[in-house]
Amino acid sequence: MLKAGVLGAGHLGKIHLRLLHQSEKYNLIGFYDADVENAKKVEAEFGYTYFDSIEKLIDAVDVVDIVTPTLSHFDCAKQAIAKGKHIFIEKPITNTVEEAEILRALVAEHGVKGQVGHVERFNPAFIGIKEMLDQPMFIETHRLAEFNPRGTDVPVVLDLMIHDIDIILSVVQSKVKQISASGVSVISETPDIANARIEFENGCVANLTASRISLKNMRKTRFFQRDAYISVDFLEKKCEVVKMKDAPENPGDFDMILQNAEGIKKQIYFANPEITSNNAILDELETFAEAINNNTTPIVTLHDGTEALRVATMIINQF
Repeated sequence: MLKAGVLGAGHLGKIHLRLLHQSEKYNLIGFYDADVENAKKVEAEFGYTYFDSIEKLIDAVDVVDIVTPTLSHFDCAKQAIAKGKHIFIEKPITNTVEEAEILRALVAEHGVKGQVGHVERFNPAFIGIKEMLDQPMFIETHRLAEFNPRGTDVPVVLDLMIHDIDIILSVVQSKVKQISASGVSVISETPDIANARIEFENGCVANLTASRISLKNMRKTRFFQRDAYISVDFLEKKCEVVKMKDAPENPGDFDMILQNAEGIKKQIYFANPEITSNNAILDELETFAEAINNNTTPIVTLHDGTEALRVATMIINQF
């Protein structure tokens, strides 16, 4: 079992503390939070050990789980890496791409592992269809949320859209050619609703919409590729796969057949991928433990986190 410590005991930090405490792959040593009053409350309520300095906590563990506000990610990670500790760092990886690049270099230099908390990679609906994705050429995402003041310290692109940016980059595997975007600040100082169009060198186009001032929550992505349409509902953890194949010579009464202008007939059929329910946050933490113990590459690397932030920054710079 790896000795783990959590930096930050806010809303998400408490979830990480609970899951690390439950996990059979980690031994939760304790946590640090800059808000002493909150830290004492968490210690009293849950019994986790509170460390009164970042340094003491880092010294006591093998893995540092960074769930602090984004602005402090870089400093926390730098201290942990310098002491030879592995780091799990919540998304976005850092405040700037420059900071992320420095962390990548430091991790390589000190021979430690790092993973970024892009939790949607572990969503069971996405896992269910991942193997079916084969060079999608158009992708559409909608990530809409009801207003919550907790995320408004950063633009909606870093708060919500970055989830979809990471998913798209992991699927498309091509360089970004061009980005056009627009964003509107409605009740925050930074954009609350944004739309971006990303064009890739391989010809794929992704259209992303994110809002934190919607009347209902929605987290849907649609992939269009040769002979298939694949829809993922990240919120409901459901997926829909519509595929096409050459029509049989003698179709059955209930076969759905389409014929194009050239007379080519295709049969439409539905695939039902198996969805295995999971706790995505627990999975991302435990696969990180496996990567450390087996000396393998983490599922969401610091490189992945850096590229997602790079694209997010390019989008924000268009506003």
